[in-house]
Amino acid sequence: MTDSGCAGYFHTPMPWWRKIRWQSPVQADERATWLAFVPICLTGFFYLLPAQLQQNLLLQFLPQLAAYGALVIWWKSNHDALPALGLARGSLKQGVVWGIGTGCLLGLINATVILWVVPALGGDILFLADTPHARMPSFVMIPWFTVLIAIGVELNFRGFLLGRLECFCCRWISLGPANGLRLGSIVAMLISALVFAFDPFMVMTFRHLHWIAVWDGLIWAALFLRWRNLVTVIAAHAIEVMILYLSVKATLT
Repeated sequence: MTDSGCAGYFHTPMPWWRKIRWQSPVQADERATWLAFVPICLTGFFYLLPAQLQQNLLLQFLPQLAAYGALVIWWKSNHDALPALGLARGSLKQGVVWGIGTGCLLGLINATVILWVVPALGGDILFLADTPHARMPSFVMIPWFTVLIAIGVELNFRGFLLGRLECFCCRWISLGPANGLRLGSIVAMLISALVFAFDPFMVMTFRHLHWIAVWDGLIWAALFLRWRNLVTVIAAHAIEVMILYLSVKATLT
């Protein structure tokens, strides 16, 4: 057998994760990417406030409101901004199956963690019955309000925040293959997931369970960077929240 024959015989298939072609940032010349740091700074500032002020609902929502304001300014600073937000034309159906599948998987995993693992470790989950989400009637929460929440949150944290952070970080950290996940993208994923998990309203509402949002944020960020399709992460977010809502509602009420 020749050397070439041996090489072919002992060829090892490439792992599936190396076959994934990550989409590159949409706009290399994007402007005003620094606006992503406005909600990040406001989130950090919130935790410097006295405990009494942290109970103020307006202050809890201030970073998110500022993010939407920053999004508008960024939008006006860049032409053809829709693709950069993952809203390119013709991408409605692309990756939706991944979104639904990921949402079902995350919903089942997180429901198990919240309803079984956390109580087994002595953690409190009874407060979930008094959260605004749990008090909302089922016919309002599912699917209408759940989808509305998913659209608003993903437009903010993945479409705007993650996308702008990635553009900013990749300008300074460009290590990685052209068709792979760059170091700048990974840094952006980590920052956006932490900002999402430590959003003031998230922390004040879900208390110690807000840590679950870290891996949610990382997975949704990976979905967004893989497909550059905001519909995918909206679908994943909405399906997961529906599963969690129904599971918690059935268990605690």
